Amino acid sequence: MYKGSWRSRRRCGRRSHPQNPGRREHGPNERLDEGTPRSPQDSGPRDDETPSTSSATAGDSSVPELPGFYFDPEKKRYFRLLPGHNNCNPLTRESIQQKQMEKRRQQLMEEDKQKKVARVGCNALSLLRKRQLGFLKDPTYARLAHELRVSCMQKGKVHIQSSDPSALASDQFNLILASTNRDRVFTVIDIKAGGSKYSIINLSGLQIPSLTVRMYENLYFTNRKVNCVCWASLNHLDSHILLCRRGIAKTPGCATLLPASLFSHSQPATADQPDMLCSFRIPSAWSCAWSLNVQANNCFSTGLSRQVLLTNVVTGHRQLFRTCSDVLAQQFAVLAPLLFNGCRSGEIFAIDLRSQSRGKGWKTLSMAHDSAVTSMQILQQEQCLIASDMAGKIKLWDLRTTKCLRQFEGHVNEYAQLPLHVHEEEGLLMAVGQDCYTRLWSLRDAHLLRTIPSPYPTSQEDIPSVAFSSRLGGSRGGPGLLMAVRQDLYCFCYN
Repeated sequence: MYKGSWRSRRRCGRRSHPQNPGRREHGPNERLDEGTPRSPQDSGPRDDETPSTSSATAGDSSVPELPGFYFDPEKKRYFRLLPGHNNCNPLTRESIQQKQMEKRRQQLMEEDKQKKVARVGCNALSLLRKRQLGFLKDPTYARLAHELRVSCMQKGKVHIQSSDPSALASDQFNLILASTNRDRVFTVIDIKAGGSKYSIINLSGLQIPSLTVRMYENLYFTNRKVNCVCWASLNHLDSHILLCRRGIAKTPGCATLLPASLFSHSQPATADQPDMLCSFRIPSAWSCAWSLNVQANNCFSTGLSRQVLLTNVVTGHRQLFRTCSDVLAQQFAVLAPLLFNGCRSGEIFAIDLRSQSRGKGWKTLSMAHDSAVTSMQILQQEQCLIASDMAGKIKLWDLRTTKCLRQFEGHVNEYAQLPLHVHEEEGLLMAVGQDCYTRLWSLRDAHLLRTIPSPYPTSQEDIPSVAFSSRLGGSRGGPGLLMAVRQDLYCFCYN
């Protein structure tokens, strides 16, 4: 009893001596103002609670950062970041960031339910009034009307009909890739037991309000990781799917042309010759692209480590172009005999398909990003190119002057190969960031039109895969955004 009283008086005596002459003294029973951030010295005299040398993450920019401590703006006090007296629930930077991101996602989902406009003062009534008065020309009115519809897209869950409904509850979407006509979607699905399987989803039934699609699966599956995939037109438009898979142990990587006809009833019957299934041994590829250029007919390209491999699937002829960096993104031009490549070094260059790989002059149109280029899209007139990198930068390049015309802000990326989606009919650019947010910009002025949060909490394993079209589901389909995440498929339809 006596010892406890002596410790109590000693503790009160320590508090009676102010640390700062300009600071008001507090009595032993007087509590500090909750609006004033408490320093670690105020929390007690014990040596085990001294601040560590690690930097703190302050919750509010108006409060000072203390090494090893985190300031909670709601409770208005500091908490330790490193395990100490609160071992039952230690705070870490990852948990704090995850909590903040989830709170922001919930707020954005609530805001997304409300009707908003893409631009200030741009609503349906004002657009119609300006058009009637002659202030807006038809192309401008159509572009602004598309932007307004994008801001009003409403989310609906798509019902998937499959021959094995039980597998849909356990398997997860890895990626979806829409065909040229946007009437089919090729999917790579991760199996819970391990490995991947493929399917084609027919979008002909994707109509409001039913939102029902049919999934056609195939027994062909693999335990290898799929690095990249694209649609290929060998016998007819989108007759095959080009898959590049990673090698395992002593087994090399391979590029496989998988006929879409293997997925029964996934497309209308054609009178063409039977589609062929072929495979080519290649090193592990970072990227792939199929050529629609007449000067490189029936050819595909694979971006390798410091190499570009051009292969003709009919003759088997190959051309190897050596580069200075890994090729992470590729796309063929249609009007000009060029193959554009984006490298890990940040360089973007074009290969002249008419030149020999061992000669000189095959490398043209060199441009550069500050970080690794992960995705590229050539616009229809082939005068501009849009590229994104691992620093989250999206730039529009003029291929005639090799200068950057504009930059699209807001994209989040640190190390992932995330695709870009360009839709010139609507004047839209779309990309999904590592924060799992889907962002849509205006191609004309790079204005951010809408940010769509993921239906699930942010996770690097659950980055959504999306497809967008003005005719989602074919020629009779309506415009909208298709989003696949985990086991679910969502459709954001125009209102």
